[in-house]
Amino acid sequence: MTESDQMLCERARAGDFEAASELLKRHYQAIFAYLRRLSGGDEDAADLTQRTFAKAWTSLPSFRGTSTFSAWLHGIARHVRLDWLRRRNNAVPQTDEWWEACPSGDPDPARNAEDRDLQGQLYRWVDELDDDKRQAVHLHYYQGLSLDETAAVLGIATSTVKYRLREAMNFLRSKSSEPKTSFR
Repeated sequence: MTESDQMLCERARAGDFEAASELLKRHYQAIFAYLRRLSGGDEDAADLTQRTFAKAWTSLPSFRGTSTFSAWLHGIARHVRLDWLRRRNNAVPQTDEWWEACPSGDPDPARNAEDRDLQGQLYRWVDELDDDKRQAVHLHYYQGLSLDETAAVLGIATSTVKYRLREAMNFLRSKSSEPKTSFR
């Protein structure tokens, strides 16, 4: 049976390098994926992920366990990204080429192309959302955090998360029901 994140945190706080390494292994991919989606590239995401974990290790003594370790870590990642955006003063939307380069595990090329087109369109529409709604969508739907965890990361009430997600879904529904443009 594997140890809980809470137990690993306790051990890591006491200086156990193996416990800290296990926490890193468990959460690296999720944090990297979250930051990759928001930053727009592997290099920036890798840099932001390193900054997130560096900040997490220095802040580990302040982790009280009132939220899950994952929610706490996503909150740090969110703040690291916001600091990065302030310094760069640029939010980079993804190009179609970037989305087309995203790997897929779907073995059927026709279905893969159709799904990729639909996913790319959906991601572009999500990118059109204001930052508050986009953050809620990323954390809840892309990262799989619960409503309460998403609220904790964003520092808002759960009801506000629900409202932002509902507004985002209404926007996405309206975009998907718009008539398609023909290029004939």
